[in-house]
Amino acid sequence: MHSGFLLLLWFVGVASVQFVPSAVLGLLVTACLFCALMLSRARVIRLLRRVRVLAIAIVVLFGWFTPGEALLAEWPGFSPTREGVAMALVHVGRLVIVVSAVALLLERLPLERLVGGLYSLARPWQVIGLNARDVALRLLLVLRFVDASPRGAAPIHWKEWLRDEAAEEALPPIQLVRERFGRGDVAVACVLVVFALGWGVA
Repeated sequence: MHSGFLLLLWFVGVASVQFVPSAVLGLLVTACLFCALMLSRARVIRLLRRVRVLAIAIVVLFGWFTPGEALLAEWPGFSPTREGVAMALVHVGRLVIVVSAVALLLERLPLERLVGGLYSLARPWQVIGLNARDVALRLLLVLRFVDASPRGAAPIHWKEWLRDEAAEEALPPIQLVRERFGRGDVAVACVLVVFALGWGVA
């Protein structure tokens, strides 16, 4: 399937998570996290660690600053509210789904195809002056430099990047993958359009 079409479906899927009912959200979080752990365990764990502060901030802000009934009736002045905790769990669940989706996307879509897909999606914006080719190539260059550094996995001072031996080595030529839409892409797009029209009419 065309990488740009895959990215478009991914964007739509991630955006639609915001409209999933709370009753279904728990099952969706479990399914997405299970798939991510099975197919991209190391990456999803690393991403979840990076967003843990954001998750804690969501719990604190919603739990303690949302009006409602105190969760701990014995300490109402220090207790989060039931409504706030419920809202915090919903938003943290959505965050976990998005992180799992990002991990699966980065694990299953090669870097060149990922940037090529972004290039395809950015091409229509050239009418307003955005150079899609330059944007895609610069993104690919940045990702390659970060991935090429052997010290990229550990926190270091920014000056160390200037002395990184990997930056001095010649990187392979940058190739921007441009794919053609196949019959399968057109068929899936038609099915999705029909489904969307049927959903809108209903």
